[in-house]
Amino acid sequence: MPRATRVARAGSWPEAEARDAVLVDFDDRYRRRRLYTGDGGLAFLLDLPEATVLRDGDGLALATGGFVRVKAAPEPLVEITADSHEHFARLAWHLGNRHLPTQIAGDRLLIRDDHVIVHMLEGLGATLRKVDAPFDPEGGAYGEHNHNPGHQHHHHHHDHGDHDHHHDHEHCDHHH
Repeated sequence: MPRATRVARAGSWPEAEARDAVLVDFDDRYRRRRLYTGDGGLAFLLDLPEATVLRDGDGLALATGGFVRVKAAPEPLVEITADSHEHFARLAWHLGNRHLPTQIAGDRLLIRDDHVIVHMLEGLGATLRKVDAPFDPEGGAYGEHNHNPGHQHHHHHHDHGDHDHHHDHEHCDHHH
């Protein structure tokens, strides 16, 4: 069985050498080793030195020669648009604050369909539309954050310290 040992980024490999294509959804695009069967029936083993995010249009270089084209499968997403730059930035901030995979595409944001988040965004006045599209969020796949030692413990610090500030402000008010 042929092995694919290298990912060539979209645009950097000769399309004419594509021997097959594989359709992969977002959950299945962060991989190091996996058995795939292409749309045309070509079975091959993805065997990379380290886990890599596969993006739409990438070519998996087969050790036997030729490439398999990666196609990102469309999935149910929510397209988010805003009525101003400030509004857009605020929506993006709220999504980022929840560590939610978010794709920024021009003047719209794309997230996976998640009713809790959709409800929050409606409360923030966002314009929402359901779409089916391949998902290619900022920063790639879920797993990538774990490789950055700096990122891991971020969300734990927020809870402490906050409360002290509120009390300080209350005392200030009573001095008048």
